[in-house]
Amino acid sequence: MMKAEDREMAPKWREDFPIDVPQDDYVSRRDFTKFLMLVSLAFVVGQFWILLLNWKRRLAGNLPWKEISGAAKLPAGGTLLFDYPKKHEPCVLIRVDQKQFIAFSQKCTHLSCPVIPQPEIKQFRCPCHEGSFDLETGRPLGGPPRRALTRITLEFRNGKVYASGVEGSV
Repeated sequence: MMKAEDREMAPKWREDFPIDVPQDDYVSRRDFTKFLMLVSLAFVVGQFWILLLNWKRRLAGNLPWKEISGAAKLPAGGTLLFDYPKKHEPCVLIRVDQKQFIAFSQKCTHLSCPVIPQPEIKQFRCPCHEGSFDLETGRPLGGPPRRALTRITLEFRNGKVYASGVEGSV
């Protein structure tokens, strides 16, 4: 409570809102330790969740084959977008020449921005942070990315192109 002389000098709104700021900002060591332990526990649970998902992915084994429709009509130097192994996992197919196809995940390994194929200069470009990757190997050439793009394994049957697996992690 405020003393009589403090009340006379204090602004009028202080009577309506008597907040003791030093007491309001006080956090005990016990409360701080509880908060620290809860945050640490959340991080540990998150790491175990990531390990569990990776373990499940490895146990899943072989991925399904998926026909890439429209690949036969693709001209040399042309590109085609498709989803593999699941929906909403964008990949890009590039026809390097009349006989050679290559495919990579379209997610940049830096922050998952979509990479843009540029067959004329034999590179993928990430517009988010000016990263670049080699078109034929997927290895980073410049910018912040340090890991190669995830390569999609291709199979050819009866004149059709199929995505049949993933090299590395998705």
